Amino acid sequence: MNKRPVFRTALCDMLGVEYPVMLAGMGTAGGYTLTAAVSNAGGLGMLGATFLWPDELRSWIRKTRELTDKPFGVDILLPAAIPKDFDLGKIKEYIPPEHTAFIQKMARDFGVEGARMKEWPISEEFGRSQFQVVKEEKVPFFALGLGTPDWLIPEAHEAGIKIVSLCGNVRNSVKLKKMGADIIIAQGHDAGGHTGRIGTFALVPQVVDAVDPTPVVAAGGIADGRGLVAALALGAIGAWCGTAFLATHECFVDFVELGMLNRATIDAYYRKLIDSDEEAEQITRIYSGKTTRAFKNKLDEAWEKSGLKTLPMPLQSMLMADLVQGMMEKGETEYFPMFAGQVTGLIKKVRSTQEVMDDIIGGAVKILGEKFPAGLTIKA
Repeated sequence: MNKRPVFRTALCDMLGVEYPVMLAGMGTAGGYTLTAAVSNAGGLGMLGATFLWPDELRSWIRKTRELTDKPFGVDILLPAAIPKDFDLGKIKEYIPPEHTAFIQKMARDFGVEGARMKEWPISEEFGRSQFQVVKEEKVPFFALGLGTPDWLIPEAHEAGIKIVSLCGNVRNSVKLKKMGADIIIAQGHDAGGHTGRIGTFALVPQVVDAVDPTPVVAAGGIADGRGLVAALALGAIGAWCGTAFLATHECFVDFVELGMLNRATIDAYYRKLIDSDEEAEQITRIYSGKTTRAFKNKLDEAWEKSGLKTLPMPLQSMLMADLVQGMMEKGETEYFPMFAGQVTGLIKKVRSTQEVMDDIIGGAVKILGEKFPAGLTIKA
């Protein structure tokens, strides 16, 4: 058996892992199968738990532990901007009638009326209930995108849980440092899913300088050894990778059991990832009200033609949920959101998670051990 290469940074010691690679918490992709596979491959798997009710989250944490004895974490979206008095029971009162009419017409036109997306009661109360499970199950790492509420970090640290917080600009990174985040993910514009306006190469070194000595992990556009080495050169201590692990056999599969995906949609997603280049995606707000990077599709076109303005989160996601679910069930994959970053041009086939990790680490080792020493002349 070939020995695995050694490639360690300070992140490995913080996480108790072999390699400085973290799986991005992807809410309809990173189930327990992928999470465990990344951890077994030497990185830190992150369970994409945004859409999981507490009992489902507990079950998935335990299923992850059945597949790996390595460390892993849980990732959710908990937007800080949701008003505390937001009443999910009055959702229809918050959504303008013209928006509802557009969605209803789309549903009638495609024959998807009556489809029901699995409920996602995004609220502070729901986030607290998810975190309570994380505490009870003693998961060592908890990651958040779109915001880190004030109450979370003190409770997490009291329970011995490290908090991993994402940011897309320097201002928010400084705020996260002051709040006490253990690891800050500086996610550049290149990333898939929810993302900001600043490119990874510009963002990471500025965040590193702004929050020193808090450790920073780079995200956005990292899919191979070159990206990992670049992240380290920018001052990060590791990489947070999502798109790189989308085209793997272990991705997506667990969300079929929740009814959020089906085999036809997964196969269409794989084809998009393999056939697309770096310009195949666009930034849109139509799925959540926040800026997300996803493959261009016909639903985006229909929304643009409507002239409607997107609603704030979580109203936009609730408006779209049942229509998107219906399109998936109907097999209208060109009307289904598929999130991915700008590195899709590097993806050539569906592989195992282990192969992706081997490629990232092996590529980084070769660059630092062979290419740089052979190709550089340095004088002090």
